[in-house]
Amino acid sequence: MSDLEKAARDAVEAADNTEMVKQIAAILAAQQLLNAQQPQAPAPRQEFDAKKWVVIGGTAVSLGLVGAVFAVAIAIGAVCATACLIVLRGLWADFKKNR
Repeated sequence: MSDLEKAARDAVEAADNTEMVKQIAAILAAQQLLNAQQPQAPAPRQEFDAKKWVVIGGTAVSLGLVGAVFAVAIAIGAVCATACLIVLRGLWADFKKNR
């Protein structure tokens, strides 16, 4: 074997080794990236706040009572208006008969 053939074989082997080293370096870099990406920790749970729910419940009850009082006021107004119209209709009928 001549020195030229030996040098050519060594060059081919070095080129193969270079490709293998590049592939190994790429694999190691990918593994480092995967290890660097740690999974996100879940957000901490908030503790139960009774004061918040008491305020929400109190507000809901207050709004419900206001709505109920408003509905009763409308019902009373409707009854009064109906009674007034019935009385006025009777008066108008009497007024027409006496003319």
